[in-house]
Amino acid sequence: METENRAQVTRAATIVMAAILVSRILGFLRERAVAEVFGRTAATDAFFAAFALPDLMYQLLVGGALSSAFIPVFTQYLAKDEENEAWHVASIFLNATFLILLGLMILGVIFAPVLAPLVGVGFTGEHKDLLILLMRVTFPAVFFTALAGLCMGVLHSYKSFLRPAVGPIIYNLSQIVGAYLLGPITGIMAMAVGTVAGAAGNFAVQFPEVWRRGVRHYRRALDFKHPGIRRMLQLMLPAILGLSIAQVNVIVSQNLASTLEEGSIVALRLANRLINFPLGIFAMGISTAVFPTLATLAAKGERQEFIRTLGFGLRIVSFITIPSAVGMAALRVPIVRLLFESGEFTALDTAATAFVLLFFVPGLFAQAALQVTTRGFYSLQDTKTPVKIGFWTVVINLLLSLAFLRWTELGAGGLALAYSLSSIFNVILALAILGKRLPALLNLELLATVGKSSAASVLMGICVAWTFSALEAGLAIQGKLGEAVQTLGAITIGVLVYLILAAVLRMDEVRFVWGLIKGKLKRRRGAKEEG
Repeated sequence: METENRAQVTRAATIVMAAILVSRILGFLRERAVAEVFGRTAATDAFFAAFALPDLMYQLLVGGALSSAFIPVFTQYLAKDEENEAWHVASIFLNATFLILLGLMILGVIFAPVLAPLVGVGFTGEHKDLLILLMRVTFPAVFFTALAGLCMGVLHSYKSFLRPAVGPIIYNLSQIVGAYLLGPITGIMAMAVGTVAGAAGNFAVQFPEVWRRGVRHYRRALDFKHPGIRRMLQLMLPAILGLSIAQVNVIVSQNLASTLEEGSIVALRLANRLINFPLGIFAMGISTAVFPTLATLAAKGERQEFIRTLGFGLRIVSFITIPSAVGMAALRVPIVRLLFESGEFTALDTAATAFVLLFFVPGLFAQAALQVTTRGFYSLQDTKTPVKIGFWTVVINLLLSLAFLRWTELGAGGLALAYSLSSIFNVILALAILGKRLPALLNLELLATVGKSSAASVLMGICVAWTFSALEAGLAIQGKLGEAVQTLGAITIGVLVYLILAAVLRMDEVRFVWGLIKGKLKRRRGAKEEG
């Protein structure tokens, strides 16, 4: 059973991580497009600030509701072979969420002038007017993105991961096209238009499969007295509160950044996007793949297998994100320069963004582990504990942010450091509580993975820094090609060194990574044979 669950998680993770990898690469191309076409300016700050509240709506109504309530309850019915009842509950939930999202979108467009100071307290005059206009244009995007999220929840419950992973690829492509084609004509408004079009495309690619699975069962119902809906509401309300607390961290940092020098929000955003590359691909990929399995094991009462699967997820994200953090710290300037320095984005902007990135690095592992621990709580249908932890995390983040801004010269870097330290506090507390409930979770196997990964990562970091210096001094190639060869060459050496050290240290996680690679190669070979 353990081997079967691991194989299932491996297959799912391969699909999700491959698609997320493509999506994240496109995400970087999108961020590069924004930097190249619009630069690190007040207008770009306004666009990123404008999307904060729509993004908050999505996180609360769909991110929280799906992760904490819909998937565990829907999966529980499916695990008991009660598909008709599962869809009865799903129909009620989907109908209610659709109406709520529609109402909030309309209210958001109407009351944008009132909401604007919540995301950009430092904006005044024409910059505030631009912020309000961009908010009104981007609010509909959350409607389609949220509908896409609902489709994702249904498909993940059926352990179908391909279409939900393709949707964000369409989303990013639309924004890139908007930036390059419309940007020179309409300015920053091009990003807002591309965002709405991409969100609609994200929904459109997933809906057909959801319709195929549910058309026989769907009902036009709003029965809030149904036991499944009542259970969802019990789970969802604390989770929404917890996520709102977590999102306050982002809004607090952004608001404080709006009081700093022009372009601080952009530097914060781009640095955070870089951190989210390994976080999104690996931590999100693993946690997304493992969540339905955890929910099914919890529903069936298979406690020991649940602990093993959860521990497996924690070990994998440790194995991957610890070296990612070290490598990113060592190559922060070359990476930012390669990805973003072009057009309106200058060498000074590169230095500012790389400086902020350095302070995000310490929290990478913590944020990755939280992707797994939070889904562990939700699978156990405990949504209150993450709320309590999240509340204190926000308090610590706010106090640290104010302290760093007042008593240091770190600027936006201080906001990043506060976020990292509060994330570390969050994951330590979460692991401590889970460890008490699941005594076998925090075992020597997990500690060995963290210790070995850290030791191997330090040696890898030294090799990466030396390799980049050698390539920079020895290669005569100039321009972006030279930067790409130097940076990607150093990254390649780093990956090889880390994997060799991991093999020497006999880390079991190497086999999982090899399983992902083999799975991808087998699918490619199968596709060629079919062709």
